[in-house]
Parts: sequence; C-alpha cells; structure tokens
Amino acid sequence: METITIKDIAKALNLSTSTVSRAIRGSYEISDATKKLVLDYAEKVNYRPNPIALSLRENKSRSIGIIVPEIANNFFSNAINGAEDVAQKRGYHVMIFQTRESDLKEKACLEHVLSRKLDGVLISLSGSTQDYTYLEHLLKGEFPMVFFDRVPDGVKANKVVANNFQGAFDATEHLIKTGRKRIGHITSPPILSITQERLAGYKAALEKYNIPFNENLVKFMEFDYSIIAETIKKLIKEENPDALFTASDRLALSCYDAIKSLNVKIPEEVAVVGFTNLKVANLLSPSMTTVTQPAFDLGAEAVNILIDNIEGNKRDMAFKKLELPTSLEIRASSKI
Repeated sequence: METITIKDIAKALNLSTSTVSRAIRGSYEISDATKKLVLDYAEKVNYRPNPIALSLRENKSRSIGIIVPEIANNFFSNAINGAEDVAQKRGYHVMIFQTRESDLKEKACLEHVLSRKLDGVLISLSGSTQDYTYLEHLLKGEFPMVFFDRVPDGVKANKVVANNFQGAFDATEHLIKTGRKRIGHITSPPILSITQERLAGYKAALEKYNIPFNENLVKFMEFDYSIIAETIKKLIKEENPDALFTASDRLALSCYDAIKSLNVKIPEEVAVVGFTNLKVANLLSPSMTTVTQPAFDLGAEAVNILIDNIEGNKRDMAFKKLELPTSLEIRASSKI
C-alpha cells in the first residue's frame, strides 16, 4: 500500500504543505474549517504522521506520558483511550504509568518521564499526594503538564475535570425527591479534589431541601478495598440510612456486596446511586443509577491542551481549568 504524505494531501486539497502540517498539528493559526477539511481528508486516505521524521525535524520525542493511579480502573482506562486517540492523530506516542495510589511511585514516574525526555505529561494524582512542591517545581521550569480528574488545589496549572459538584448535587437531589432523608455518602480520601467537590455537592442538595447534614452518614474510605464492605455494613446497622450515594465504581460495587450480605433490599430499604463510569451498571441486579463521567472526553481534552502547550500553539498562555458536564442515569437501584 502506498504511503500517504502531507504533500499528497496538500496537492489533493490545493493547499500548501505548511498549511496542511499546521492543520494536522491543531495550530491556532489555521481556521477550524480548514482543520476539519484537512483532518477529514487525512482520515479518509488513512494518513498517519511519521513520528520519527517529526521528532528529528522538531527536536522533540513526539511522545508523552500519562500517569494514573490505576490502569485497571474503568474510568482511567477510558480516559487513557481518549488521550491516546487524540495523541495518535496529532502524531504523538503515549507511555502509560500507574502509581497504585502512592505519592512516592508518582514522583518516580515523573522522574522517569523526565529521564526519557518525553515532551510532556498528563497526570491524575494518587490518593496519597499531599505535597505539591515537586509538581510546582516542574511547572515553574515550564515542563508541559496537564492534570485531569484528580487535580492539585491551589496550584497554577492546566486542569481538566468533570463537574463533580453538580454531579453530586444531582444524585443527592434525585434521592431526596424519591423520599429519602437519611442519605449516606461513601467517598474517597478527603485530600482528593474529587472528594471535596462531590461532598460539597452532596451538602448543597441537603441544604436546599432543609435536611441537616449528619457527619455520621459520611464515610471516607482509603484504598484498602478489603475493609470497605465491613465499614458499609457497620454504617447500615448503626445509622439506618435509606440511601447511599457513592463516589466511585468500586465503592458502589462494595455497597451492593454489603447491602445484599445483610439481606437488605435495594431500593425498597436502601437506594443506591454511584458516581461512576462503570459500563456494567445497567447489568447489576438491580441496575444501578449512576452519575456518568465523560472519561474518554476528559482524556481527549487534556491531551489536546497538553500538545498545544508543547507546540506553543496557545494565544493565551494563562493556565485554565476546563470543566466537562456529567449526566445522571436513573435506573432501578433508586426507584420507588
């Protein structure tokens, strides 16, 4: 099969090779209409950039790193898919690292990214990262970094997140409207940005409907999944919640395990809503109501910002926070 080049695309579209090259790289100098024209044609003829040639010409590795807490987590695997899809189209390879919720491993991953001279990195913080000094040092050195999902509060950087506050508010409000008043919140470690934002949304919904906040109904979970089910069982026995709003895939599944082991009926006795990207939520028994995060889009948007930063294609170099909407999928686990 004959290899398609930028020159071939330029000739077919009656454009200059430099215009085609900039359009493929997503340069702000090229109009959206021209970008679409070029990218659509490139896809049609199965054009693929030559990363080796590009790296030699631009003195770049044409490779980026993605650091996540856990690759096996469905949310992060989907985010990686989104990032990798866009990176490939823009001529970049991806190297994936996982921290297993360790701040020490996170720093080691970053040092590996630097030692391999990758062009930049996407990162979602580990569950134990509290000191941002190392991250701020890299940012001050103008190393391209974009944080997504779990982001460092108070650090000036590019960030791509879901609207965690609104998602949690919508989930809690839905439970209240179905008649629940003792709504437990099972969530992740309090140091994480997603934990704080989802807790705030939960509290705001309670306040709107004049339901007092009860700290005994909120359980912050570390990442030792062997004890989560037991903690939930204890909560159900001692606090008698009529609903549980969970902040992640695994927490939601642990809730199902704990509730069913107690022979408590879902949703008649305890309703359940997850905050998740779990593909099998509709296959659970009963099917689970969830706040769905746009994981693929989070990864795609984050890598676009990163590559723009790497290539210097940003008119306004100020850091920004991009917030993507969530959606509430109502299923049997929260219906009356």
